Parts: sequence; structure tokens; C-alpha cells
Amino acid sequence: MILVDTPIWHAHGRRWSHLVSDTDVDELHDFAAGLGLPARAFHRDHYDLPSHLRDDAIAAGAIAVGSRELVRRLRAAGLRRPKARARIDND
Repeated sequence: MILVDTPIWHAHGRRWSHLVSDTDVDELHDFAAGLGLPARAFHRDHYDLPSHLRDDAIAAGAIAVGSRELVRRLRAAGLRRPKARARIDND
């Protein structure tokens, strides 16, 4: 299932949502391609979706959820890929 959260993330003079799949990444890539999202909009486990395309995503079948629910479902599916944390060596 494709999920989209509320566009609350500010960057580059606009608001953004996250577009994810709680099924598999191939489903997500296919859905994003159908919306015309470029590959550069993909980041580890989600696409950044500009707010003006959110309604299009929902019309195409994405389910609107809150950000916490989106992350919860992504984790439950085993598809969450957080940023790697910087390793600090204390030598």
C-alpha cells in the first residue's frame, strides 16, 4: 500500500510530504514514476513529494496518514532505512 503524510516539511521554498510503500520498494518506484517524480526524489526508503502533487498521489490511490503512522507502518514492514549515524572513534 502506498502512503503519503501531511506536507509539513519545509525546503527549497515549498512544503513536502513523504511518499512510501508498506509493501515493497518496487511498488513505490512504480507509483512514483506514474506521478512523474524523478529518481533524485528517492531517499533510502521514501520519495520527497512536493505539496502540489499530494492530491494527485491520493487520487492515484495513496492513503493519507500522519507522519508518525507513516513511519510506524514503514518500520512494521521492515522497510525503514534511517540515515546512518556518524561513528565517533575515541582513540
